[in-house]
Amino acid sequence: MRALVLHAHPVETSYNAALHRLIIERLSARGYEIDDCDLYAEGFDPRLTREERLAYHDIGPNLAGVSDYVERLRRAEALILSFPVWNFGYPAILKGFFDRVFVPGVAFRMVDGKVETCLDTIRKVGTVTTYGGPRWRAFVMGDPPRKLVTRLLRATVKPGAPFTYLAHYDMNRSTDATRATFMRKVSAAMDRF
Repeated sequence: MRALVLHAHPVETSYNAALHRLIIERLSARGYEIDDCDLYAEGFDPRLTREERLAYHDIGPNLAGVSDYVERLRRAEALILSFPVWNFGYPAILKGFFDRVFVPGVAFRMVDGKVETCLDTIRKVGTVTTYGGPRWRAFVMGDPPRKLVTRLLRATVKPGAPFTYLAHYDMNRSTDATRATFMRKVSAAMDRF
């Protein structure tokens, strides 16, 4: 199975980077063909240009500047997101990836005013993330990252695809022990993915 791993953290020595490496290691051990897309390392430009916005609904022209990323996404049978939650949202580079790559004709199409998936080759989705604050604070804020993954992405991949959402909350007060426990949880989840 081909897995596209989207990683979005600028520091290669961070805990998020260690989680990213663990994801790659565990999926590779299971025999996955990995497309490791480290958005910062690849220098992905998250800015949607004026021209891209004007061509957003024009299938074909809306791929200008991102066609390589579109092809990588279309080849994927599994999608794994690896990112920190910042200000109750995605890092800007990951949000920009969704804005620029998940466009009409790629992620979805409109049929009689309803969204239909175009990414039905993606049969499973996983997320490994960290939050600075505790779970209750994310809950009070509505937990936008979780909802965007488990609700919005659900409309763009194969219907009924399983979703895994793993989050380490309260990173601001985490310890070596809590981080190690979460690493074991991620390892076990990727072994089952």
